[in-house]
Amino acid sequence: MSVSCLHFSSQLLLLLSFHRHVNTISENTTSITEPRVETPAPKTPPLAPLIPTQTAQRNVLLTGENHTEEIEVVNPVVLNLECIWPGNGKRLPNITGYWTKDGQTIETSYSNIQLENDLYRLIREFTIMNEDDLGNYSCLFGPKAKVKFIVAAPHLGEVRDKPIVSYVGDSVVMVCKMDEKKPQPISWNWYIQNGTNKVQIESDSNAHKYKITKDGNKTKLLVYNLTESDSGVYYCGAVYAVAISMGYMQLRVITYYEPLKPFMGILAEVVILVAVILLYEKIGSRKHGESAGTEENKDETNNLSHRDNDVAVAHSSTRQRKV
Repeated sequence: MSVSCLHFSSQLLLLLSFHRHVNTISENTTSITEPRVETPAPKTPPLAPLIPTQTAQRNVLLTGENHTEEIEVVNPVVLNLECIWPGNGKRLPNITGYWTKDGQTIETSYSNIQLENDLYRLIREFTIMNEDDLGNYSCLFGPKAKVKFIVAAPHLGEVRDKPIVSYVGDSVVMVCKMDEKKPQPISWNWYIQNGTNKVQIESDSNAHKYKITKDGNKTKLLVYNLTESDSGVYYCGAVYAVAISMGYMQLRVITYYEPLKPFMGILAEVVILVAVILLYEKIGSRKHGESAGTEENKDETNNLSHRDNDVAVAHSSTRQRKV
């Protein structure tokens, strides 16, 4: 019995030692994984700065006190503007000159201009990148002599003063044109006035309502199934690289009864006038009838009084004969 117990105890000790050994190996063993390699995302090439590739120069000789020069631009450009002035007769050796934009003085533009070959010259370079750079640039020689450069995108040729009138349920076509002699726009946009904002019309998402056609220097907007809510101001925009040249027109949608309103007003006035005349005549005829009846009563009374008098005279004469 003791031998079996001893044998069982030895087996138990061997089992415990083996289990402990296995745990020790598992604790000292670390899992080996391959390092994670991240694939770099494709790099977006940096955008090249928008630099005007065109240069333009405009020289103006001011012979009087004021002159205006118009300059049309369609692409970003570097403008070299030069003003030349022979002076006002005094020919001072130097004068002060400066530039303004939209009436605001460019503080860094003041310069002392020397008289050279009996002329004063004022030169400055302006970079026109977008719509904010457009406007009126002026050079001034002292307080009087001035040259104004109006820098703008091409203007639309046709401007409609009167509104377009159409009827509820009809369709209408609005047309915008750029002069054939002017540069062709890159594209055309259409907008509708919404309060103080302009909302661009997307014909692709509203094909049941709008259709826009673009053909070179001309564009058309077709509006289907008009309602009175379609009335308003519509804008067409000729898109150039430097700015959008805008034109506008007004659409008025009316019902078919609208043109009849003036005639209905006149008809109502005529009906009222006829009613007043008939009423006046009726009142007048009634008064005339009453006056006629009064005259007849008077005549009958007079006749009766005359008859009574005749009877009295006859009776008195008979009495006299009897006597």
